[in-house]
Amino acid sequence: MSTVRFHKELKVFQRSFEMAMQIYELSKSFPKEELYSLTDQIRRSSRSVSANISEAWGKRKYEKSFIAKLTDSEGEARETQTWLQFALACEYINAEQFGKLHNEYNQIIGMLVTMIGQSEKWCSFSSLNKEDDNLYHD
Repeated sequence: MSTVRFHKELKVFQRSFEMAMQIYELSKSFPKEELYSLTDQIRRSSRSVSANISEAWGKRKYEKSFIAKLTDSEGEARETQTWLQFALACEYINAEQFGKLHNEYNQIIGMLVTMIGQSEKWCSFSSLNKEDDNLYHD
């Protein structure tokens, strides 16, 4: 069994990073008047999901800090879903784009909730193996 050593090995990190890049590309087409409001906000919140996962991984020696950063990440994912809802309502994205991204964030949120619920496992440096959880990239 191989042990997870870096946050980049986590499927939840990889997926959240990929979604942030998709949102970045999509948001390039948002109107200029949205640059400092919706565009900036959705880019920041989507990027913050991955950033908080990275921070959580670095703080896993302290279980409460680990949980707090994953909780922040979950909150940022939910915020991103709200900005996506605004983008749909303003007709900057279509229903298909919204549905795909919203569903992806639901899955990311589910992974984060699972990690929070199993925090003792993630914070135990001796028992964490790739085969133990479905939150890794195969």
